[in-house]
Amino acid sequence: MTKVSIIIRCYNEEKHIGKLLTGITQQTYQDYEIILVDSGSTDATVAIASRYPIKIVSIAPEEFSFGRSLNLGCKEAQGEYLVIVSAHVYPLYRDWLKNLIQPFETPQVALVYGKQTGNEVTKYSEQQIFSKWFPDESNFNQSHPFCNNANAAIRKTLWQDNPYDEKLTGLEDLAWSNKMQSLGYCIAYSAKAVIVHVHDEPAGKIYNRYRREAIAFKRIFLQESFSILDFLRLFFANLVSDYYHAVLDKKFLENLFSIPIFRLMQFWGTYQGFCQHNQALQQVRNTFYYPRNLNRGDQVEPLRDAVDYTKSLPHEAKVSELR
Repeated sequence: MTKVSIIIRCYNEEKHIGKLLTGITQQTYQDYEIILVDSGSTDATVAIASRYPIKIVSIAPEEFSFGRSLNLGCKEAQGEYLVIVSAHVYPLYRDWLKNLIQPFETPQVALVYGKQTGNEVTKYSEQQIFSKWFPDESNFNQSHPFCNNANAAIRKTLWQDNPYDEKLTGLEDLAWSNKMQSLGYCIAYSAKAVIVHVHDEPAGKIYNRYRREAIAFKRIFLQESFSILDFLRLFFANLVSDYYHAVLDKKFLENLFSIPIFRLMQFWGTYQGFCQHNQALQQVRNTFYYPRNLNRGDQVEPLRDAVDYTKSLPHEAKVSELR
C-alpha cells in the first residue's frame, strides 16, 4: 500500500499546477501517489497535469463543494496518510512532504498542517495573515482546532469514519479538525513543511472568499457572531498593524492603498457572512481575525535544500497548444 496519497483539488489552474507537480516530484520522500480532482477545468490544467504520473478524477461543476471534492479524492486514495494541497501552491523545500507527515509518528495525531507563505504577487495584508496563522515554531499538540487544507495531511482511517462535511461553503478543514479534537485526537502544526500559497485576487473575490468562509464558520460554531462594531474594530486594528509592519519592511508607499482595500473586503465580507448569534471559540476567532502582533521576533530562515524551479519543466512547452 502506498504510504501517502497527495490529493489536489483544481479548477482552471494552468498557471500553477505544473509548478506544484514539479515540486512534488523533487521531494526527498517518494512513497506517494498523486490524485487530481478536477471540477470541470476549461483551460490546459488537465493536459498539463497529464504529463506527470498522476491519477485524474472529475467532479461536475454543478456537484462541486469543497467537502465533496475532497471526499471523492480521499475515496480514490490508497495511502495511509492523505495529503491535501491546493492547486495554486508549491513547496519551497525538498523536505516538505517528509516534514508534513512526520508528526504522525505520534498515534494520537489526526491532522497535520504546514506553514504557508506568499510570493511576489501576494498582497501585503495577506502576507500578514500568513505570518499570523503560520508562525515559525511548530506545535504538535495545539489547543484549538485551527488548520488549513491548502497544506495539510490526515489519517485515512479517521476520514473513513468521519468524511468531510459536503454542505459547508468552506472551512471543511476546520469542521473536521474540530470534530477530531472533540474525539480526543491531536492537531499538529509543522513550521518546517513550507509551501508558497499564490493568491492574486481582485477585491470582489477577496470579499466573496471571506463571506463564504464566514457563513461556514457560523455554521460550525453556532454561537458565533460578528457585529458592525466587530467589523469597525477589527478593520482598523488590522489596518494599523499592517501599516506598522509595512513601515518596518520599507513597503509602506507601495501598499498604501492595497492594505485598506484588502482589509475592507476581508471584514465587510466577514460581516455579511455572519450577522447572527453570540460568541464561540475565542482562540479560533483570534487566529482568523485578530491582527499580527507587533513583536516580529527572529525572522532568519536557516539554509535548507530548496526545490529547483529553474530547470525546464515539462508543462512549459507550448501550453497554448494544450488548451
